[in-house]
Amino acid sequence: MTVDAHHHVWDLTVRDQDWITGPELEPLRRNFTADGLRPQTRAAGVGRTVLVQTVTVPEETPEFLALADGHDLIAGVVGWVDLTRPDVAGELARLRELPGGRRLKGIRHQVQAEPDPRWLLRPDVHRGLAAVADAGLVYDLVVTPRRLRACAEAAAGHPGLTFVLDHLGKPPIASGAREPWATAVRALAALPHTVCKLSGMVTEADPAGWTTADLRPYADVVLDAFGPDRLMYGSDWPVCTLAASYADVLATARDLTSVLTPSERTAVFEGTATRVYGL
Repeated sequence: MTVDAHHHVWDLTVRDQDWITGPELEPLRRNFTADGLRPQTRAAGVGRTVLVQTVTVPEETPEFLALADGHDLIAGVVGWVDLTRPDVAGELARLRELPGGRRLKGIRHQVQAEPDPRWLLRPDVHRGLAAVADAGLVYDLVVTPRRLRACAEAAAGHPGLTFVLDHLGKPPIASGAREPWATAVRALAALPHTVCKLSGMVTEADPAGWTTADLRPYADVVLDAFGPDRLMYGSDWPVCTLAASYADVLATARDLTSVLTPSERTAVFEGTATRVYGL
């Protein structure tokens, strides 16, 4: 059973997605629902998913938990809380008591949008990350390459917290450059409590003309650095639709991991996500 460890949903009649700006993102300015995703997961053989936050507003996470509670496709939720609030531990406990609260598996913040490249190392954020660890949750990292060094420092300071790197740390695939991204991502992978998602690659490449060969050097770096037991597949739907269909993203990921043994491929497409998120 394939697990899609990273997708989103949103309803623009409920809340704007203020990050959808510019003509290149305009195709995303419509509603994307779990019911709309289901036919695609069924056709692709995906049996479980992880729903990931998109906006930093308190109301989104309870809504996602309630959605997961009534939707057998969504096995886990990576939500959002303000890590800097003094009562973050209490807020995490409150979320766990809500309908669907048992589906809360991780927390994510839009670190890539923070002006301070060392935001993760602030004392108040450090306290928040400790609360996430104490709650038995994981922490998803959505960052650009220049923030990977701070990610490694933050992870080193929290050996009891699993850090999940989304989208390979967004390498500059369209340009073909691999450094300094590759060195930084290997430094993060050197910490045993870090994991990486094989996701988001098609939208970091040339969305109109990418090929599997364009993606392979970057996939090879994370396969070597993290290994299949610390690598998990994610579609990044519906953002991926800017460059590829749901089915094509999965087929490409399978092609990129074709060198692995059957058991290693099972880890990437099911086992790692199931273990890390406790699905």
